[in-house]
Amino acid sequence: MKAWIAFSSILMKDMRSYYLKPPNISWGLIFPVAWTLMFFLRSPVPVAVRDLLPGVMALSILFGTTSMLAVTITFERKNRSFERLLLAPISLNLLMLAKTSGAVLFGVFNAFVPVLFASFMITLSEVNWFMVLGSVLLIAVTSTFLGLFIAVSVSQVFEAQTFSNFFRFPMLFLCGLFIPLSELPVFIRPLSYALPLTYGVDILKTAINGDGVIAVSLNFLMLAAFSIFLFSYSTYNVNRKWIL
Repeated sequence: MKAWIAFSSILMKDMRSYYLKPPNISWGLIFPVAWTLMFFLRSPVPVAVRDLLPGVMALSILFGTTSMLAVTITFERKNRSFERLLLAPISLNLLMLAKTSGAVLFGVFNAFVPVLFASFMITLSEVNWFMVLGSVLLIAVTSTFLGLFIAVSVSQVFEAQTFSNFFRFPMLFLCGLFIPLSELPVFIRPLSYALPLTYGVDILKTAINGDGVIAVSLNFLMLAAFSIFLFSYSTYNVNRKWIL
């Protein structure tokens, strides 16, 4: 019960204090909505909304979650308030999970903004919503832990945002969001399969359009493996650089 109280207190404090900061509003809220409108309303002729939906959903999650962690962790590290949290009588893993859970929830919320717009344009009755929910949650978790990995590697918010873009913008073109993996040059495809978002987008494509190219079980397994690795490496960095 004490662990749960600590977890929920840290989560609610972050949501009140940081989630409406300017970097979050611009990158986490306005940017995904702007991209959604750009793709869905970019021309007066009908667009393939169903084909674009998986990529736009994944993009919304990626930018929303990574922007959250860039603000919450780096702001607290700069103000030295994170050091006070490290003194709390809770495990480091629980502390980091509490710091990242809000970003996961924010990413899940962001994912369904494009779905809301798409629902006014096409019918979504044939979508496998169970698979969509599972993939959205895992993409949010993996992207959040990627943001955590970035946040613990820098000391300033602008550095975190810049470093985040080093990962985020290549993913636009390499993870099959809008360009199918089969159309990428052969020598680039191995890099695509080394990025976690590739597997999340493929699940969404299977759930929404039925045109995924990787086995669903492998996609879920790879996302889980990326999540474990990113979280473990991030907590290792905190232990090595911020505590010892």
